[in-house]
Amino acid sequence: MNLGQKIRQLRYKAGLTQEQLAEKLGIGPQSVSKWENAVSMPDITTLPLLAETFGVSIDDLFDLSSEQHMNRIENSLDINEELPQDLFREYEDFLKAQLDDTQNKQRATSLLAYLYWHRMNSNAQKAACYAKDVVRMAPGEKDCQWVLYRAEGHVSWDWNMSNHTKAIEFWRDIVEENPDVRLPYLYLLDNLLADHRADEAENYLEQASRLPNARPVMARVYQAHIALARFDEKTADGIIEDLIAEHPEDFGGLFEAAQYYAKKSNYAKAIELYEESFEKETRRPRFSDELMGIADIYEILGEYGKATETQDRIIDLLENEWGFTEDTGLEHAHKEKARLLVKAQKG
Repeated sequence: MNLGQKIRQLRYKAGLTQEQLAEKLGIGPQSVSKWENAVSMPDITTLPLLAETFGVSIDDLFDLSSEQHMNRIENSLDINEELPQDLFREYEDFLKAQLDDTQNKQRATSLLAYLYWHRMNSNAQKAACYAKDVVRMAPGEKDCQWVLYRAEGHVSWDWNMSNHTKAIEFWRDIVEENPDVRLPYLYLLDNLLADHRADEAENYLEQASRLPNARPVMARVYQAHIALARFDEKTADGIIEDLIAEHPEDFGGLFEAAQYYAKKSNYAKAIELYEESFEKETRRPRFSDELMGIADIYEILGEYGKATETQDRIIDLLENEWGFTEDTGLEHAHKEKARLLVKAQKG
């Protein structure tokens, strides 16, 4: 059904003549007739009022398929930092309605998770902003620090608040239910290692390494982190250095080695390996993970000018390799550049 047919259908359903609809829209009745006969199309600025008049969404005017509608939702979440309440509810209602459709259930469920995370993240940024204002006003008082812990991942000293037991139990259940699927093992290992539960991590790494699609390079990386979790730095360093020597062209291995040294605060080595990984990455377009790591390290070192230059590289990558003109990641990179420029000028 084309747009003109859809307008005619909705007009009949609303019990409106062409003249009455035209009056509501502030246009001549000939325009409505031309729309319905596919002679012309409504101006884009008319669509919101047209949708409001019929009590439908703009998407409903175009009679999008479920897949097109979900694509639109995903693109909207990618591009916009915050959604108006009415649009949030529209997306929520549509996605929940798709849960009964076997073909669309998985993607709709995934998009619902993204939708709620998007709202949560937007609210978290606001919460962190106000919490920081409170801390600045009363730095000697214990008030909103817990908000920063929840909103921005600030460290909590209390082990009972900072351990990953719930995440570990979730991923352990997923692994036990899907013992032949590789990815859940990695998430389980990450959470175990964050809590220095090295013996359990070693056991699950052995299981994951026996899978047909296991990646030997990643097994070596996890072996190093298990050694580090046992505070055996010498063994851990040896594993990583052997990995670099044996796989000098493997950008994934180089990236993981960079991560390893960054976590150890060996920043010069980490930057060197991040740069090698970025240079040797074979995928196009490339991801910005290495550059983000480099920018963070330069900020840690107080080298704000170099951090700003690295943000420029991220912006260039997003614009020229990914072709982004509007994207939350691109907008974030511009904001980070502006923030770092202020720090560089103060320094």
